[in-house]
Amino acid sequence: MSARFRYLHRTVDVEGFYDGNGEYCVRFMPDSLGEWSFETVSTVPELNGIRGTLNCIEPSSGNRGPVRVDRIYHFAYADGTPFYPVGTTCYVWNHQGEALEAQTLESLRHSPFNKIRMCVFPKHYDYNLKEPASYPFEGSPGEGWDFTRFNPAFWRHLERRIQDLGALGIEADLILFHPYDRWGFARMRPETDDMYLRYALARLSSFRNLWWSLANEYDLMQEKSMQDWDRFFRIVQEHDPYQHLRSIHNWHHPEIHYRSNQHWYDHGKPWVTHASIQHHDLNLVPEWRELYQKPIVVDECRYEGNLNHGWGNLTAEAMVECFWKGMAQGGYVTHGETFVHPEDIIWWSHGGKLHGESPERIGFLRRLMEEGPRLGTPQVNFKWDASAGGADSDYFLVYFGSSRPAYRILEPPEGFRYRLDLIDTWEMTVTPVEGEYTGTCRVELPGKPYQALRITKI
Repeated sequence: MSARFRYLHRTVDVEGFYDGNGEYCVRFMPDSLGEWSFETVSTVPELNGIRGTLNCIEPSSGNRGPVRVDRIYHFAYADGTPFYPVGTTCYVWNHQGEALEAQTLESLRHSPFNKIRMCVFPKHYDYNLKEPASYPFEGSPGEGWDFTRFNPAFWRHLERRIQDLGALGIEADLILFHPYDRWGFARMRPETDDMYLRYALARLSSFRNLWWSLANEYDLMQEKSMQDWDRFFRIVQEHDPYQHLRSIHNWHHPEIHYRSNQHWYDHGKPWVTHASIQHHDLNLVPEWRELYQKPIVVDECRYEGNLNHGWGNLTAEAMVECFWKGMAQGGYVTHGETFVHPEDIIWWSHGGKLHGESPERIGFLRRLMEEGPRLGTPQVNFKWDASAGGADSDYFLVYFGSSRPAYRILEPPEGFRYRLDLIDTWEMTVTPVEGEYTGTCRVELPGKPYQALRITKI
C-alpha cells in the first residue's frame, strides 16, 4: 500500500505500513503550505483509490523542519536556521522501560544536547545484559522470531520516543544496525534486512527530527559486505521521500584497515550526506573536511567516565577538549558518559541521569558557536600549536587545549584591526582583552590550560 500526494506540479509517493489490528497507515510530511491532494494505491481493492485533500498550515512554534546539509560542511534546518549538532550517545535508552526512559528525557530537557545517537535493535554488550521490554519482530528469544511479521507495539513505542525527543528540540540519529547482538538481528538474511529497512522507512520517515545512521561500528558486522552497505544506503535513499540525513559509523581506524587490507567506508559516496566518524584525534577534522567535502561529525572520540575500558574513562577536561578541538576546526563532536553505576545504569547505553562535569561546559561552547559565524579553515596562518578555525578574515576561534602559553605573537593581515576576547573554556568565562590589535603584536595569555581566543574584525 502507498499513497500519491500532489501539490501543484509536484507528486510525492509515500509507502504505507501495517500497524496491527487490521489497520494500514500512510504518513506524510508536507513541505509546502497550501492544499495537497492524495490517492492511495494498493493491490487490495478496499485500500486502493481512496482520495482526499489536506491543508498544510504554518508550522507551530519551534518547528523549523528537518535538518539538511548547508554550505558543504555544515547543517541548517529547512527554514534556513543554522543547526550546530551538539550530540550525545544513549544507545538503547528507548529499551529501558517507562520510568528510566522518563528520567532520561528529563535529563535531556536540562542538557545542552540537540542530537542523540540511539538504536532500533536492543544491545548485548558489557553492562548491557538485560532483556528489553519488547522486540521489533513477533516471537520471543526462546521460541525464535517470525521475520515476516513486525511487532507494531515495539514500533509505536519507538515512535513515541522520537516524538518526545522532537518536543525537546532533539534530533534522533537512529542507528539501523549494530553488531552487539544475541537475538539474531545482526545476522538476518538479506531479504529480511531489506524488508526491515522498508518498514522502518515507511513508519518513521515522516518524523522531522530524524537522521539515518546505517550502523554503529559497521565493520564489526562480519556477515555484511561493502556491497550490502551500499545496497542499504540505496534503499534508504530511494524510499525516504524526505531525504533525511544519512551516515555510517566505523570501529576500525583507517590505519588499521590499511594493515588488514580492509577499507574505511567511503564517505564521499553520493548517498552519504555527512561523515560519522569514530576517532580519538580531533586534529584530523580539517583533513577529513578536505577529503570528503561534507560535514564531519566525530560521533565517538571516547567517553567521560571511569569504566575499565580505555574508551570509557576520559576526564571531563579531556571530553571538553575534544569538543573544542573538533568544533573550532569546523567539525562537530558527540558526547558520551560512562561512569560505573551500582545498577549498571550508564548514560552511554541506558540513559538515566548525567553525572559528569562536561555537559555544562559543552553547553557553554554551544552558545559561543551559535553566537558566531560557522567556522572553516582559517585564512590566517597563526603558526601556533593550537586548534583554530575562521570565517574569512573576519572572525577566528583559537583553542590552546592543555597547553599553557603565557603569550602569543599575533600577525593579522595588513590593514586589519581586531578586538580579542579571552575564553576560559573550563571556568566558562569570556573576558574582553583591552585595546585593539593591528600589525604584528604580542598577546598576553594567562599561562593556564583550556584557554581560547576569539578574534573579531573591527
